[in-house]
Amino acid sequence: MSTFLSDIIDLSRGEPKISSDLKEQVRSISFPVHIQVFITPQCPYCPPAVKLAHDFAMLNPNVTGDMVEVTEFPALSEKYNVMGVPKTVINETLELEGAYPVDVVLKKILELKP
Repeated sequence: MSTFLSDIIDLSRGEPKISSDLKEQVRSISFPVHIQVFITPQCPYCPPAVKLAHDFAMLNPNVTGDMVEVTEFPALSEKYNVMGVPKTVINETLELEGAYPVDVVLKKILELKP
């Protein structure tokens, strides 16, 4: 719920709170990026991971960011072999387990550029 409320606040302000340099890098993504963040409601590390995916999606129309609750979507959780959360899957090929800083996730996404 906290991520949802933060998203509403950021949307009302027009953009998320991340550094100007990182915003420009996110806006420069020129290829489709699908970020799925697998979570559980009890996980204290999941909200920031989901917020990061949503922030990227707010900044760039090439990016979509989904929150996937593992018990509600067992087929997806099984497909990506989710054993712990947060687990981030980007473009169905890159998998990151745990919470990562914005700059690290951005770097990994930019490395996927076709």
